[in-house]
Amino acid sequence: MSLTEQYFLDVHRARRHGEPEPPAPGLNDWQMVRELRERRRFGAVLAGRPAHGRLRLALGRWRHRQTRRPRATGC
Repeated sequence: MSLTEQYFLDVHRARRHGEPEPPAPGLNDWQMVRELRERRRFGAVLAGRPAHGRLRLALGRWRHRQTRRPRATGC
């Protein structure tokens, strides 16, 4: 049974029993992403790490490492 079929079955059962309908699949996905981000930031603060900008700093270090050229040795 697909996710959509299960959802319609749950809606049908809720209507027959006079209960509120369940939320549609995918309706709260962005809210979940925001909550996960906030949880990671909170965990970072508790661990004593910066709460934001970690990805940008890491990418900047990687980029800096890629653009460095070996020093020329000469007399």
